[in-house]
Amino acid sequence: MGESPIRILLADQHALFREALRTGLESESDLQVVGEARNGPEAVAEAERTIPGVAILDLDLPITDGIRATVLIVERMPNCRVLVLGPTDDYRRLVEALDAGASGFLTKEAPLADLIQATRVVDGGNTLIPPRMLGPLLTNLLRRKKDQDHAHDRIARLTRREREVLALLADGADNEDIARVLVISPQTARTHIQNILGKLAVHSRLEAAAFVTQNGIGPDLVMADG
Repeated sequence: MGESPIRILLADQHALFREALRTGLESESDLQVVGEARNGPEAVAEAERTIPGVAILDLDLPITDGIRATVLIVERMPNCRVLVLGPTDDYRRLVEALDAGASGFLTKEAPLADLIQATRVVDGGNTLIPPRMLGPLLTNLLRRKKDQDHAHDRIARLTRREREVLALLADGADNEDIARVLVISPQTARTHIQNILGKLAVHSRLEAAAFVTQNGIGPDLVMADG
């Protein structure tokens, strides 16, 4: 007997589009559509019910979009590969999809043959990115790396105590919380915060907290010795 066909979940709010995809995919003997969904929550539920090898998700699913649905599917079903379909060659959405755990990205304008090949590629454990999007993707990743390096340099300017205060700020602590946890006075906590704002070149405690999260700086790095 031959190998089992690739089990596929289709998620798109438009029934006609799903039907067209199903017809095209199932014209191939090694592809089988085992479930369909109209929105994000249905996609996650159908993935858990049908155990697909590949989930093909529209980026703009209703209720829960394709990015969040990807996160949930990958978390709950690590063996399911996700192929995301976007409306255009938007490299920012591509980066979001890859960050969420997607294994591939195509636009809805791609030929059916490309989708069939992409399904096989991601099912085989590979990542698929349209060649024309590689340039902008690499540029974006290099920019993010540069921004993160710059952020880490700013963190390195902080003293050990200031890093402790910053870690608490990132967790939403106020002056009283910081003072209690670190066994210092609220005035001392306030002074540390002012020093942090100056060294990070931000204007408020909210910006300081956002600086940590937006640059992907985890608690271990914040607390690491400079």
